Amino acid sequence: MNDHRDINKLNAGSIVSVRGSIIDVYFSQRLPELHSQLQAGEDGSVAMEVVAHLNSQLVRAISLKPTAGLARGSPVIDTGHPLRVPVGERLLARMLNIFGETIDGQEQIAEGEWRSIYANPTPLYERTTSSEILKTGIKAIDVLVPLERGGKAGLFGGAGVGKTVLITEMIHNIVKQDQGISIFCGIGERCREALDLYQEMRGAGVLQNTVMIFGQMDEPPGVRFRVGHAALTMSEYFRDTAKQDVLLLIDNIFRFIQAGSEVSGLMGQLPSRVGYQPTLATELAELEERIGSTATGAITSIQAVYVPADDFTDPAAVHTFSHLSASIVLSRQRASEGFYPAVNLLQSGSKMLMPPIVSEQHYRIAQAVRQTLANYEELKDIIAMLGLEELSPADRQIVARARRLEKFLTQPFFSTEQFTGMAGKFVELEAALAGCDRILQDEFSDYPEKALYMIGTIDEAVKL
Repeated sequence: MNDHRDINKLNAGSIVSVRGSIIDVYFSQRLPELHSQLQAGEDGSVAMEVVAHLNSQLVRAISLKPTAGLARGSPVIDTGHPLRVPVGERLLARMLNIFGETIDGQEQIAEGEWRSIYANPTPLYERTTSSEILKTGIKAIDVLVPLERGGKAGLFGGAGVGKTVLITEMIHNIVKQDQGISIFCGIGERCREALDLYQEMRGAGVLQNTVMIFGQMDEPPGVRFRVGHAALTMSEYFRDTAKQDVLLLIDNIFRFIQAGSEVSGLMGQLPSRVGYQPTLATELAELEERIGSTATGAITSIQAVYVPADDFTDPAAVHTFSHLSASIVLSRQRASEGFYPAVNLLQSGSKMLMPPIVSEQHYRIAQAVRQTLANYEELKDIIAMLGLEELSPADRQIVARARRLEKFLTQPFFSTEQFTGMAGKFVELEAALAGCDRILQDEFSDYPEKALYMIGTIDEAVKL
């Protein structure tokens, strides 16, 4: 191995063109392999990754750092290996970039193992298929859209509907109750959001079991395109080597796709539908298929997915939907009506909501809640035109139940305490189901709707 590295150090090339983040490099001896990391500039400070072989002596690379200062003729060295990141428990409670450098203002991490950001998905025969529910403590999700341990869940929504708030709340609730490892991957995150999240997690006491890695909004598209793979390499270490369960949170998958679109455009590829890269499905699958369960542990992923212009037929949203076991759709209308979390309870769905994965009682109550809300949705047009008084007594009863269910499925969050002044609530699944069942039985028909708004368990309404 050492001889191989020494030879590669001598494999020097020179830049022949610089076009933004795309750099063409000439090698006279031999071409570096695809995905090889190159170091450019007089001091080797500009990292690049080989993405294409143009001919027998020319490669095209995507820069992972600003290219200011590079010029034709600048020297380039082939490192002989792909981009690598550190792995292991030394990363816990730290905030890193894609190069394994700390960005939390503290000392660099200790020496240890580094691994390639690329790996093949776990073979089918090594995967496990046992279905287990991951409890979040959030009523609307646990009752109607249960998450799968070792599965993938997506939070879909446009700008400003609460995706990051919801993912932050899940970190708080799941990490507090589980003893596994959490890895937060920020793709195209705003610098302010990254700092806020770091400080919030430190204040909540959950940082000691968490690794945070960011490819920030101001970084080149190559970084944003690869940071998800880096987070998966770290996750796979904890699952396969440390034999621990991992919660992988990705914010935002759309920005990963967007970075791939930028790289594709810079590479000169013809765009496909709506301007996305022609390889969108393949690139997303390469990332998503590395997530899963084995006999040693599980990687459970919760991913925020920005939906451009609230258009759920956008190719980025459509391709992401197909990889998920649970889809939580956030609604701008529900947010404007004051329902938080702003989950569209009818559009959201989970493949876990079926016996025998959930109990017969859970399935029965969830179906009854969904049916009541669907009936209410059908009656809204009649109410808008003729008024509530024109409905039959049975329909008015449906409306009353549905409105109380909508109010009950709101919940104050720990992550928003400082903004709302309301203490956060963690609600056990059994308590959430009991509350829904009691509302369906008209036990709270004499209570005002506001008594059920922003509470935890149903018994809190009785105390008001």
